[in-house]
Amino acid sequence: MIDASQIREHMEVVGSDERHVGRVDHVLGNDIELAKLDLGSGFKHHLIPMSWVDFVDDDTVRLSLTADAAKAAWREKH
Repeated sequence: MIDASQIREHMEVVGSDERHVGRVDHVLGNDIELAKLDLGSGFKHHLIPMSWVDFVDDDTVRLSLTADAAKAAWREKH
């Protein structure tokens, strides 16, 4: 399990295919909230579960699923 303290604001989030998913706004419990103004997240806040994180390196959060799969399954924050 990834330690949430490893994930910081503005880190890039990429899928297992190395494609851009978004940028971290902040961590909310077991979810990562993506910045709403990032083009990858469609100008809305989206939440992805920490369980999707495969590993964190340098300034990148790497997911265990592809960018398309992540975007198809992320939750929109209301």
